[in-house]
Amino acid sequence: MMRLFALLVLLASPALAQSPMSAEEFDRYTRGKTLFYAADGTRYGVERYFPDRRVRWSFLDGKCKEGVWYEDAGDICFVYEDNPVPQCWVFYSESGGLRAEFRDGQSAGVLYEIASDEDEMLCLGPEVGV
Repeated sequence: MMRLFALLVLLASPALAQSPMSAEEFDRYTRGKTLFYAADGTRYGVERYFPDRRVRWSFLDGKCKEGVWYEDAGDICFVYEDNPVPQCWVFYSESGGLRAEFRDGQSAGVLYEIASDEDEMLCLGPEVGV
């Protein structure tokens, strides 16, 4: 009976049930798509994924920044035009979409892909003074 209980605990553990997406799986899932993300139940940002691992990110404020992503020791890392410091994540494919866990060693940020059939990514032009 104890063995059966231990086996059920192991099978129910989400950490053991899921493995992170590889760079190839992430690229296949995201390429050509625009994905919206939420954190703690609040819309957080949107990212458009292009060929050659190029991306465009916005915090939903109309300000977009260009970047690239690459794989580093199993993490998916992003570098954007305004910040040369890599932002690394571990991505998981779940039934409702992607789950991303931030890997900065200090915070435990988690983003979830959310549905957005009617929304478009809004990128305003450069700010021009008068």
